[in-house]
Amino acid sequence: MNGSRQGATLFRYFPTKEDLILHRIADHQGEAARVVRDRQPEISPLTALHRHFRSGLDSRDPVTGLNDHPVVMAFHRLVFTTPSLAARVTQYMLDNEESLAEVLRGDITARLQAAQVIAVQRVLARTNWQRLVAGQTADEVYPEAVADADRAFALLQTGFRDATDADS
Repeated sequence: MNGSRQGATLFRYFPTKEDLILHRIADHQGEAARVVRDRQPEISPLTALHRHFRSGLDSRDPVTGLNDHPVVMAFHRLVFTTPSLAARVTQYMLDNEESLAEVLRGDITARLQAAQVIAVQRVLARTNWQRLVAGQTADEVYPEAVADADRAFALLQTGFRDATDADS
């Protein structure tokens, strides 16, 4: 009986088994919106988000995919290979996208911008993690991860047309 009471208490804080496992990711809920909301007025939202992501790379924040600690690597492997966990992470990203769009104005342009930022962060983090899985260390991946982040945020800033012209 005591065990079931503890279970009830546990699930008061973590409504699903997925939430229990993903609490580290949940700690980042609304982070992009907070970064934009808390930025200095002279800094653009995109610049603030870029700087925040770069800071995460510098500190090897697991959310950037650039952390090769064995526990973090095992956690990411579990998340990316378990469909129910991957689906929950997708929901977190959609929630983050919605929160960011609201801070950016909430109109269709803001929703499109938020979707692009969240997608860029996801692709960058996944790419970093894949490099680590392939056997590189976080320190080896770091220069390329920074260059990728800079390019990705530049693409957001200038748009696809400029990127296509530059690659031609």
